Amino acid sequence: MAPLDRIVVVGAGAAGLTALETLREAGFRGHVTLLGAEPHPPYDRPPLSKRVLLGEQGPDDVHLRPPARFDDLQADVVLADPAVGLDRARREVVGASGRVLPFDGLVVATGVDARRVPGPAPVHHLRTLDDALALREQLRHRPRTVVVGAGPLGLEVAAAARQRGCEVTVVDPGDAPMRRQLGAVVGRLLRARHERAGIVFRTGAGTGVVGVEPRGPGLAAVRLTDGTVLDAGLVVGAIGAEPAHGWLAGTGLTHPVGVPCDRRCLAADGIAVAGDVAAQRDPLSPHGFRRVEHRLNASEQGRCAALNLLGHGEDLVSSGYSWSDQGDLRLQAVGVFPEHGRTVVVEGDPAQDRFVAVGVADRTVVGVVAWNSARSFTRWRGRTGLPAEDVLAVAS
Repeated sequence: MAPLDRIVVVGAGAAGLTALETLREAGFRGHVTLLGAEPHPPYDRPPLSKRVLLGEQGPDDVHLRPPARFDDLQADVVLADPAVGLDRARREVVGASGRVLPFDGLVVATGVDARRVPGPAPVHHLRTLDDALALREQLRHRPRTVVVGAGPLGLEVAAAARQRGCEVTVVDPGDAPMRRQLGAVVGRLLRARHERAGIVFRTGAGTGVVGVEPRGPGLAAVRLTDGTVLDAGLVVGAIGAEPAHGWLAGTGLTHPVGVPCDRRCLAADGIAVAGDVAAQRDPLSPHGFRRVEHRLNASEQGRCAALNLLGHGEDLVSSGYSWSDQGDLRLQAVGVFPEHGRTVVVEGDPAQDRFVAVGVADRTVVGVVAWNSARSFTRWRGRTGLPAEDVLAVAS
């Protein structure tokens, strides 16, 4: 492995920042540049759809580190200059400003972009801090809100909008919110809970969105596949994300799912990848690769990518942990809840708004979800991979 003197980290989010800090903690004393597309220093994304939308936090509250930290790291932090190209032969990253950054080692941590709901009327999408601030301003006027998508982000936005006093409708072609993440049983409980809070759901066949059309000043019409039209003062798209790897076009590093990498987060010689843009091999996924868009995963991969760029040879150890705050509901989960499995409540009671459930498939516990039960989740989260018979015997 050739010696590294200059490392460029592209992406100034949690994964990129963790990679930078890990490089220094691991003893790298060469030159490091952190290149970010946004004008803001590294900030935490999970609060954007929760406390920032509710007005409980502002831009300064979500910064991941104080400004002085970057002086300690002795890194060049370049903001508001998205990467637009990579020359692998010359080993150079090119920024939108025309800045050319030569490197011996590269960490790709550019994350994802929001998948767009078709227009032509304006649709708000939530990915960046500026997106969140703009959406918060819209919610201040309490518009009739249609949220397209019933995944974690869609439900978090819907809950925040409802707390701000908006009429809210969630539209999704699936039959239960967050079914892909937590299974049908928990999905149905989520729907019922949000309906009690006043959120209306339009789900199932015929509720895909054909497009969003203008209907007068400040108004839009959301047209569904069954011909229904929903009037809205605000439309929020939350239908997933696409890897932000357009700047790598023609380099041989990209796949439709993301930037493929091995279990050590290495994509090629001297090039590592971390965070939401990283695509690791998964034989069970339709395309053979899978991205994990969880906050903790970004930090775990950022650390792994940096260490292996330096030649440490460490496999990624992923906790698989995720969480979602939806109003006064906190969900915490590890593992998966496959369609062919079943969900069993092992502690608490859904009727009491507090429980822990496990996902079981092939006689094995493959997932754990806690509903307003943080302390109990700590006890149960380590049961994934164990025989279901043993785990359920303890529960009974």
